Amino acid sequence: MNLSIIIPLLNEEESIEELFNRIDVVCKQHQLSYDVWFVDDGSTDLSWSIIENLKVQHPQVHGIKFSKNYGKSQALHAAFEKAQGDVVITMDADLQDFPEEIPELYDMVTKEDYDIVSGWKKKRFDNVMTKNLPSKLFNGAARKLSGVHLHDFNCGLKAYKKRVVKSIDVYGDMHRYIPVLAANAGFKRITEKPVQHQARPYGTSKFGTERFIRGFLDLVTLWFVSRFGGRPMHFFGAAGTLMFIIGFLSALWLGISKLIDVSKGVYGHLIALNPWFYIALTMMILGTLLFVSGFLGEMIVRSKRDHKNYNVEEVI
Repeated sequence: MNLSIIIPLLNEEESIEELFNRIDVVCKQHQLSYDVWFVDDGSTDLSWSIIENLKVQHPQVHGIKFSKNYGKSQALHAAFEKAQGDVVITMDADLQDFPEEIPELYDMVTKEDYDIVSGWKKKRFDNVMTKNLPSKLFNGAARKLSGVHLHDFNCGLKAYKKRVVKSIDVYGDMHRYIPVLAANAGFKRITEKPVQHQARPYGTSKFGTERFIRGFLDLVTLWFVSRFGGRPMHFFGAAGTLMFIIGFLSALWLGISKLIDVSKGVYGHLIALNPWFYIALTMMILGTLLFVSGFLGEMIVRSKRDHKNYNVEEVI
């Protein structure tokens, strides 16, 4: 099969059928064999019923229904496990992404041998203050911290080689950073393609401005994990050892100073009255705790992360 198209959605009953019809027309025009995986992330409208009806009419349609809203990352993770196309394309269900971009994305992966092609909404039709400006600031920070030079990490329209989506683990809110996760896994042929964008024709956005705050925190987490996730002792152990040594040397200096005073016949200066005593004690305790944290981190890294943090209610 040429293509697996993955579409996470939440309460998008107005757009699902129109989106599929456009995908179907485009793929048939370009003679691409395909299947579509709709992932219903806890919708409360008629989205799942529409997916079921499409499945009856079109065998290439598949659906995954979550028991509640778990988030886009979990939706993508569930569909990545099912996808069997040589190229996997993700897109949003709100019709802001154009299915007509699919053939060129497919060619860039298959003919130009890119591991990932990320969409770039060069001209956006969103609110300037609540989406466009925060998005530019967020993407600038993401490029700087991650080292992956994309203009639009948040664009849902992306194309991947099959082996990429089978090699990475998308969790939390890390769907924005799949190219970064892939780069950390050794997939370096990552590029972007300017894509068309339009205003949402139906409904309202399911994401608020708080997604940029969560996104930035996730980015810091990813930056740390990418550098020390496989060797936490290198960070926590080094920091803990350094703090313990400083605290120990400070305590040793206090002890030697006290002995010198005693040898000179100077009494009455209690070590406990010196602020450095508490600084030294605190640094030794914190150093020990950091070292133990690094050790525990090493133990956790060595245990395989094999549990899913979502519940699939139905698959068709």
